[in-house]
Amino acid sequence: MLTPIAFTVGIIFPRVVLGSPYSDPHCASGRDSIVHLFEWKWTDIKAECERFLGPYGFCGVQVSPASEYAVVTNPNRPWWERYQPVSYNIISRSGNEQQFRDMVTTCNKAGVRIYVDTVFNHMTGSYSGIGTGGNHFDGGSCSFPGVPFGSQDCNGRDNCHTSDGSIHSYSDPIEVRNCRLQSMADLRLSKEYVRSKIAEYLNRLIDIGVAGIRVDAAKHMWPGDLQNIFSRLHDLRSDIFGPGKKPFVILEVIDMGGEPIKMTEYVGTGRVTNFIYGVKLADMFLRHSNQAKWLANFGEAWGMPSTYDVVVFLNNHDNQRGDGGGGDPITFWDPKPMKIATAFMLAHPYGFPRIMSSYRWNRNIQNGHDVNNWEGPPHNGDMSIKDVQVNADLSCSGDWVCEHRWREVYNMVAFRNVVAGTTLTNFHSYGDQVISFSRGSKGFIALVGDDSSLNSNINTGLPSGDYCDVISGNYENGACTGKTIHVDGSGNAHININGHSDDPVVAIHIGAKVGSPKKVTT
Repeated sequence: MLTPIAFTVGIIFPRVVLGSPYSDPHCASGRDSIVHLFEWKWTDIKAECERFLGPYGFCGVQVSPASEYAVVTNPNRPWWERYQPVSYNIISRSGNEQQFRDMVTTCNKAGVRIYVDTVFNHMTGSYSGIGTGGNHFDGGSCSFPGVPFGSQDCNGRDNCHTSDGSIHSYSDPIEVRNCRLQSMADLRLSKEYVRSKIAEYLNRLIDIGVAGIRVDAAKHMWPGDLQNIFSRLHDLRSDIFGPGKKPFVILEVIDMGGEPIKMTEYVGTGRVTNFIYGVKLADMFLRHSNQAKWLANFGEAWGMPSTYDVVVFLNNHDNQRGDGGGGDPITFWDPKPMKIATAFMLAHPYGFPRIMSSYRWNRNIQNGHDVNNWEGPPHNGDMSIKDVQVNADLSCSGDWVCEHRWREVYNMVAFRNVVAGTTLTNFHSYGDQVISFSRGSKGFIALVGDDSSLNSNINTGLPSGDYCDVISGNYENGACTGKTIHVDGSGNAHININGHSDDPVVAIHIGAKVGSPKKVTT
């Protein structure tokens, strides 16, 4: 039997949000995790809210950009075309405005919030063409009649001093914020008219019923400009969220510690994306260059922002492709460490978690770079996005990965909901990559992050009884479909995990206790 190293910690995840006015995700009661359904159609998201996300306890969905964007044919319909806006009309490969409205209404009724990925740092690259809604544009001259924006609405030589108007040095905050990101027309956010058009679009989304937004490329905008725009936003719809509620804002700020622009500059205007979080967990569970035994105080004590100011995640649509400067993460291409790290993320109280739901593409690694990382979502012959088809075992068919439908993921979403508000206690390590901890008297998790094993009697902190291990199976019809873990009158349970197994994690909680009602929310 291994002798554990024990730590007593008191990390708490209160339900009261203490960050900025834009830090509350406005989850329906008892829910605490969101999923990014990357490149899904509005009709499929609408169906997913009713059939899966609502019943399984998810708080919300981050959806892909809704506004009109450039139709790119070289390469043919890449995913990144959605991040090159042409107008603020709601028309995209995901659907039209009516389909978007129907999705938002249905998801809210299912208790699932919608957060829209928004792009307003820039417009398209320096080329001309047509958008998904039929509007013509010329990115080189900043001509976007669909808004309308003209050359006077983009930054120029008066405030960007590089020879070609593009960013070349990330060590210069002025250049990063006033020059073109990858040649894309950089909007002059200091201008009243530009601010008003952006706020007009965001207010349209809010009035439809969304709960918030993700702001793409936030580090490329001055915090004061963002504060000005957000000060113009309407309150969320009171018939859905109650009176006086501000929209939830996720700010994409890639801060890996080596540049002058910091996450802390933006925390007053929303929650920042904590890219360091996922990379640190990849160091442990993928690369094994660090040890899980140090995770007892993971979060602020590691130099990260306050738990109330961050969105945490293992990967996103950029860095899972090797793009965006967000480090080398764990992705669905490595399913075993992905499941282990996801279980830890959802069991640990730090931050507000976002799960990535991906699609497969034809990876082609050459000289360490994936030359096919541009490929868009599964599509039909006419390049329209394919429907998401669901199998009897809850997985998705075709190239839709649907990590959020993996049992090890959706059951840990419920775990997080059930244990909300409890402290992290009884942290033990049994080796470099073998740990366990409790969430008060409501939940317990043990994991093996390498090829070793765990075979020990451990105090779980839970009341006596039989519990379903929600990693190996479900709690259905009053019985466990996977392992049953017995907790004795002292709160102890025998935990046996083989690190060579596909799922080297055990997780139990009071919402999956035999003889008690099943719970997926608090």
